[in-house]
Amino acid sequence: MATIKCKNMTFANIQAILFDKNGTLEDSEAYLRSLAQKAARMIDAQIPGTSEPLLMAFGINGSSLDPAGLIAVASRRETEVAAAAYIAETGKSWFESLKIARQALDEAEKYIGETSSPLFVGSLEVLKCLSETGLKLGILSAATTAEVNAFVKHHQLSDYIQLEMGVDEGPGKPDPILFLQACQALGVEPSATLMVGDAVGDMQMAHNAKAAGCIGITWIGKSENVQGADVVISKLDEIQVVEA
Repeated sequence: MATIKCKNMTFANIQAILFDKNGTLEDSEAYLRSLAQKAARMIDAQIPGTSEPLLMAFGINGSSLDPAGLIAVASRRETEVAAAAYIAETGKSWFESLKIARQALDEAEKYIGETSSPLFVGSLEVLKCLSETGLKLGILSAATTAEVNAFVKHHQLSDYIQLEMGVDEGPGKPDPILFLQACQALGVEPSATLMVGDAVGDMQMAHNAKAAGCIGITWIGKSENVQGADVVISKLDEIQVVEA
């Protein structure tokens, strides 16, 4: 067990730390913005007039991405359903709307390519340092498990990450069952596990699962995006092991 310190907050008897992926370890803003824009254009080509409201729903405003918006924090399934709702408003049947949304997102992903977004500066060093203290580390993301696997493989993180978990079918964040399942997979208690994430959903999920604590990270300085965090940091290296 380790004692973790972030700014003026200390967490004792910690066995594991779970990290979100997008916006926490991975600088995925450019990828997510391109994905949303391409999918919206593909849907608009079939149903003219849907692009603008879809982009607003995705959290895209011009060239900027809302880090608390749909495309940034929702699971793939939730994104499909939200997009389908806009399509259904045009008179399409629900199942046809879902099909159009799913195909557009699939094609947008293929068009953009599978290259992973870069790690935030210092992420690799922090994961290596924390792992060397004996802490169990995992990724718990709203992305699909396949995307998490690809991310870990691309950045060669398998020596440090012991759990690669995404949201496929079933509940998404902030449902605490995800955190509980991750802890069970790692063989640790929620009360000995920290959550590090960049969204309100990460904080709510961990709090409702009775986690040891929630560390909110905002690389862009918007603490409202991690409302509910026990402590807010702007860089991962602010997570310090003071006793192991």
